[in-house]
Amino acid sequence: MPRRSIRWLTVFSAVLIIGVVITQIYWVKQALDLRHRQFNQNAHVALQDVAQELASVNGVMQTSNPVEQLSPEYFLVNTNATTQPDLLEHFIKDSFQKHNLITDFEVGIYDCTTDRMRYGMSLSTKTNDKTSAKTSNWEKTDKYPYYFGVRFPEQSTYMAGNLTGWIWSSILVLLAVGFFAYALFIILKQKHLSEVQRNFVNNMTHELQTPISTIRIAADVLNSDIIVTQPERHKRYVHIVQEEILRLQNQVEMVLSIAKAERHSLNLKKEKIDVNQVIDSLLLPFEGKIKLKYEAANHFIEADIFHFRNMITNLIDNAIKYSPNLPEVVVRTFNKKNCLIICVEDKGLGIAKEYQKKIFNKFFRISNADVHNVKGSGIGLSYVKQIVRSHHWHLELDSALGQGSTFSISIPQK
Repeated sequence: MPRRSIRWLTVFSAVLIIGVVITQIYWVKQALDLRHRQFNQNAHVALQDVAQELASVNGVMQTSNPVEQLSPEYFLVNTNATTQPDLLEHFIKDSFQKHNLITDFEVGIYDCTTDRMRYGMSLSTKTNDKTSAKTSNWEKTDKYPYYFGVRFPEQSTYMAGNLTGWIWSSILVLLAVGFFAYALFIILKQKHLSEVQRNFVNNMTHELQTPISTIRIAADVLNSDIIVTQPERHKRYVHIVQEEILRLQNQVEMVLSIAKAERHSLNLKKEKIDVNQVIDSLLLPFEGKIKLKYEAANHFIEADIFHFRNMITNLIDNAIKYSPNLPEVVVRTFNKKNCLIICVEDKGLGIAKEYQKKIFNKFFRISNADVHNVKGSGIGLSYVKQIVRSHHWHLELDSALGQGSTFSISIPQK
């Protein structure tokens, strides 16, 4: 499937997932609001029935709208007469059970002589428990001389209990959406890894074919009868074969070293080496394209010479490959505090800021037409990072797009 199609599929799937989540949240909110309205309506009707029962017992006329809701969980009921607590408790429980209000509630009766709420009791239609409740913070009104208040302190819990089915269905939907999103993420990740693997195989094949082709041509020349009469030419072709075999060996060893470093099983054979001397020995294949600036007074370090050579070769090779015109590559060494600093500088394409951390990832190559004109395996800088990390050194990159790059390795010295 083309990458553009996958991108649109991903966007469409993300929009669908977000839509499902928003829809589910909306319906849960709507259901909760509906439950609130139903509860308030049932509470109004139940308390109106209580007011009618009390009016009938007290022999007074009931007002047209005796129930007033002061807050989502607090109601006042006008009785037009004094109210007996035991009688009120009986009527309220009976009415609440009749209207299916199975919840805890608190009741307070207003005393006009003291201008206070009295008989603060916590009751329940779920059990027969009865405890005292504080009424000091209950709201009062000047509209009625006789009234009582009812408060539902656990209304939110009551609502949530009635929405258990909705909540569980929402959780299941969100889990299903989450698994779908995770599966989509895994699929896209696997496709990306497949593309990376394919690109690596293609690039690595090209990297291996070049020295193999050179060795085959050199072998054909060496196999000819006339080459025996030309010692200098024979020697040059033998040297070419040796160099290309070494190049092949380095490529294979680099891949194996990355795999070992990732498993933390890379075995380093450290020895004392002269950095200037090692770098000098690496410059023969580059035919004078490199400028050297040896400024370090102390240029001896402890390192695995094989991996050190490959690391510096990779940095120099990259600097040359990504310099589109005449390469201007400088290898510089200097001392700073107790460290030896090795810098490989170029004036080439440079690296944009958003890619400067990613280029050290295995198989990563910048998606730029100019860059992909240069063949490579995508593991060179990853290898450099692994070797620096295995030696406990420090690697820095200073680069700007179109202005070249500088790779600096800081090596502690005794």
